[in-house]
Amino acid sequence: MRIGTGGISHESSSFATSLTTLGDFETGFGLFRGREILERFRGANICTGGFIDGAERHGFELVPLLWAFAYPGGLIRRADYDALKAELLERLADAESHDGPLDGVLLDLHGAMVIEEIDDGEGDLIDAVRAAVGRDRPIIATTDLHGNHTPRRVASADAIIGFDTYPHVDMAERGREAADLIVATLDGDVNPAMAICQLPLFWNAACQVTAHPPMDEVMQRVHEIESRPGILSTTIATGFPWSDVPDVGASVIAVADGDRDLAQSAADELGAWVWEHRQRWYRAPVSVRDALADGERIGRYPILLADHSDNTGGGAPGDSTEVLRTFLDLGLTDALLLYMVDPEVIGQARKAGVGSRISVRLGGKSDPIQGPPVEMSVEVKAVSDGKFSYDGPMYAGLTGDLGPSAWLEQDGVSVVAVTAREQPVDPAFARGLGIDCAAMRYIALKSAVHFRSGFETMAGSIHNVDAAALHTHDFTQLHHRRRTRDVFPVEIPPEPQKVSG
Repeated sequence: MRIGTGGISHESSSFATSLTTLGDFETGFGLFRGREILERFRGANICTGGFIDGAERHGFELVPLLWAFAYPGGLIRRADYDALKAELLERLADAESHDGPLDGVLLDLHGAMVIEEIDDGEGDLIDAVRAAVGRDRPIIATTDLHGNHTPRRVASADAIIGFDTYPHVDMAERGREAADLIVATLDGDVNPAMAICQLPLFWNAACQVTAHPPMDEVMQRVHEIESRPGILSTTIATGFPWSDVPDVGASVIAVADGDRDLAQSAADELGAWVWEHRQRWYRAPVSVRDALADGERIGRYPILLADHSDNTGGGAPGDSTEVLRTFLDLGLTDALLLYMVDPEVIGQARKAGVGSRISVRLGGKSDPIQGPPVEMSVEVKAVSDGKFSYDGPMYAGLTGDLGPSAWLEQDGVSVVAVTAREQPVDPAFARGLGIDCAAMRYIALKSAVHFRSGFETMAGSIHNVDAAALHTHDFTQLHHRRRTRDVFPVEIPPEPQKVSG
């Protein structure tokens, strides 16, 4: 049994100001070809790592094609996407010409990929692979929790299996599930039939943490449906509102054994329950000062602020300044901001050297919405080339590269300035600079939820804040042009909520 594997993965923001290019795929987690994929991701907590585990457990040959991942950002340049897709298909054709037809394909995708002139990136890619292998060989794709799923991709794939956790700590597990399902399909034990229920719903990130209410109840229902006779898989996708595409929004996908009506019934049942309880997935915006006041009332430290409107993990620029300015205005000490994207200031810091004091204009250079730069006189505490190894659990077994970086400090407020737009998911990089995150009283992180995988155990309290930035979670401020339906909580208003303060 020979199973091909590969993928082009990207979470694409229509509100980011620059295009994602081939160069972006070649940095970060990178672009891997052929056996490089097996060497890089064996034992890693990503879906391809799970595919590799599944191949070893079931004894099939996993044929690696092309694996490409770019950190979230603007739409992908069409020519670069076309080149990546063409190479994946060429490698698939070469694998078949040398050693015979593949029995099926496992795809490691995201679910919110948008290309210039192509709204449904995953639909386009799955269609292309389907055209190459025909209808009689299974294609199973794994996707992120934040996919904007479409009928097109559901019609083209045999099964789509989404993450069950946020933060995403189950990626390898979902890869193993996909490997199990493709083997069962090829052995004739099951015959996957898939259906989708789309929901006109934008889901607030603070209400998506799968280990806590209210999201834990959603996942309990997902797993209860999966336990029913005839159901092979159930996926809840909370969507990615910053992709301005016709199908933007939440959805439910169900896969049944040979019974599409059963799959549709299961998807519609969970979808109806989610919609009925839509108010539970909404949270009114919370200001930075109100969140800090709430944290002080709780009185446990460190107080963690999730600066989710500037979440670089969703494609935001990473240089908004409201949180930093508030820290300074309030005279906070033992305060830390992770990370501020500012290559210009890093160049100053590295030139001046560790121990020097320099005047900088930090942040606020990408877009006026991000706020103006903050004038500071900082001590350069440490510098780095940006390379590090993740602590896990989210990216266990993987390395990161934040590019030239620096730890800067003024009057008890520390900022880790970086070059690459990568969100802080654990304290490994800060620790490498000499920072003890657990000893801080205040930590601001340019992340929505993933930071919890590495920081939640040390937190006194956690607060998602709506500082001024491109990726606002006040969805009424997102100016979509391409979506085709009214959504909650924009045109379909939520019930009034009491704002903290």
